[in-house]
Amino acid sequence: MLRPYRDVLARPGALAFSLAGLLARLPISTVGIGVVLAVSARYGSYALAGRVAAVVVLTQALCGPPLSRLVDRHGQARVMGPAVVSTVLGLGVLAGTATAAGPVWLLYVGAVVVGATAGSVGALVRARWSHLLTTPAEVHTAYSWESTLDEVVFMVGPVLATVLATNVVPAGGLLLAAGAAGVGGWLLLAQRDTEPPSSAGADHVGGPSVVSGSLLVLVGSFVGMGAIFGATDVAVVAFTQELGRKSLAGVVLGVMALGSGLAGFAYGARSWTGPQWRRYGVGMVALGVGVGLFGTVGTIPALGGVMLAVGMAIAPTLIAGNGLVAELVPRGRLTEGLTWVGTALAVGVSVGSWAAGTLVDRSGSSGGFAVVMVAGGTAAVTTLLALPTLRRATAGAPTTLAVPDDRAGRPTAAAGLSRRSRRRRRPDRT
Repeated sequence: MLRPYRDVLARPGALAFSLAGLLARLPISTVGIGVVLAVSARYGSYALAGRVAAVVVLTQALCGPPLSRLVDRHGQARVMGPAVVSTVLGLGVLAGTATAAGPVWLLYVGAVVVGATAGSVGALVRARWSHLLTTPAEVHTAYSWESTLDEVVFMVGPVLATVLATNVVPAGGLLLAAGAAGVGGWLLLAQRDTEPPSSAGADHVGGPSVVSGSLLVLVGSFVGMGAIFGATDVAVVAFTQELGRKSLAGVVLGVMALGSGLAGFAYGARSWTGPQWRRYGVGMVALGVGVGLFGTVGTIPALGGVMLAVGMAIAPTLIAGNGLVAELVPRGRLTEGLTWVGTALAVGVSVGSWAAGTLVDRSGSSGGFAVVMVAGGTAAVTTLLALPTLRRATAGAPTTLAVPDDRAGRPTAAAGLSRRSRRRRRPDRT
């Protein structure tokens, strides 16, 4: 199981940019819960916290694809260097305003700046892998490795953010995100040897968008999955607070990420021959069924058990979903294509955070978990409706697909590319 991972990480520069990317994308798991913890503590409103978090991800949803297109055209360092500085400044505005209980409009200003400039670190790292590797097995393993690291981020980030927010300063999670974005972003962008060459002037980046009907139906199902992630963050914080154990919120969220990471690691260690649309459909249905169990929990250990089970459906589903992106978008546009599904996750997270925050203020954590279950059912149904379109769009496509090789100017065979844009992502499961 470990040998495929050792082989790809032994490539020159691979481990260095992968670890830098790990640190740089820590904010995707800390900004959301950081906003919830800081704003709810200083302003006494989960609804306000959910709205501010929603502004971050909605702005990222609007600005992420154009920003990624600029990256494809002009290179990672040239575009994302100034963007990283702006992200850190925006997080500083959020943290400072929340700490001082300043004007609410300033919270929204910081949220807009963060969302507009955060980009998709996961897409940047995966683009480096597809530039570095050439064989189907290597690319499949590398993308699965990154999905596992995504889950490490979601295991560690919420725990650290919660500890800092409950024991040091309420804005501790936001300060952690600012530090990780600045240091990790600088370490990643400074590694120019593994940066994919820019595609400025190339014909395959000249079109207005990579969006097609088939990509749109995939995007729709990712929105439902993102809503699960956003609503879960808010509901878990409220649930643990009701039981007088708010400091355990990050631990409980980390348990879900643990299950996802373990499943993703095992998934990436084997080669798959079946169509990715089928694996994606199975994963989304399993996720929808799993979150239905939230209605049965009444204790923190029971919640942790459900979170572990639900988590095991996340990473394999995201890996298959991002593999579908690579089958659907033109070569040379992978960063932009991956950002679209990451954007969909971000939109879902914003909707889930807002809806859960509103219902938690009205009826407690049970209202938040109701949003999670509705989101799960919606995601499963949307995916089932989308499968015929995805099947037709990828008909005849091999399970190993063409991935751009900018070094040679032509595609090379590479396994179904896997991700995670929760984006997660859970973006910022995104």
